[in-house]
Amino acid sequence: MSKAFEINYLNESDAESLCFLMTSNADIFKRFFTKTLSQNKSIESSRLYISKKAKEIDQKAEFTFAIRNENNEIIGLVILKDIHWDSGEGELAYCIDKHQQGKGIVSQSVKYVSDLAFKKLGLKTLKIFAHKSNLPSIRVAEKTDFLWVKTMSKSYQPPNEAPLDMELYELHYEK
Repeated sequence: MSKAFEINYLNESDAESLCFLMTSNADIFKRFFTKTLSQNKSIESSRLYISKKAKEIDQKAEFTFAIRNENNEIIGLVILKDIHWDSGEGELAYCIDKHQQGKGIVSQSVKYVSDLAFKKLGLKTLKIFAHKSNLPSIRVAEKTDFLWVKTMSKSYQPPNEAPLDMELYELHYEK
C-alpha cells in the first residue's frame, strides 16, 4: 500500500466522510454505483449503511472496504459482493472520488482485496463487470490481471436507461 492511502473496513465514525464522498460524486456514481449512492444521501443514512455493512462482514455475506487518504477521509470504496462460497466466486465493485482518479489507488486497492479474498477467504474466482464506456473501470480490471471473458447482454439496468451490455472480467487464484 502506498503511504498516501490505506484500505480497511468502515467504522461508526465514518458516516460524515462516507456521505460526503457519495454526495459530492453523485454525478459520476449515479449510473454504476446506484445502490450505494442511494443508501448514503445523508449522514444518518450513512450511519445505517455502515451498521449494515458491519453485520454483512460478520455474516461473511459481503465485505465493504474504505479507501482512506492521509487525513483518514474516505476517498473510495471496494466491495467484495455476490459471494458464492460453494463455488468460491465473488464480485468486486469499486468507486473513487473524481479528484483521485487516475492515480492507481483503485488498482492497488483491488489487488489488496483480491489477495485477501483468495488467501484469507479461500475464494477461487473474482469477477468485475464494467460497461465498455467506463474506461477507468476497464483499466483497473486489466491493470490488476483480470482477463476479459465475454460480453453479458443486457445484464445491468442503470436508473432511467435501457439495460446495458456489460463486459465480464475474471481473475482466477493461482497457488
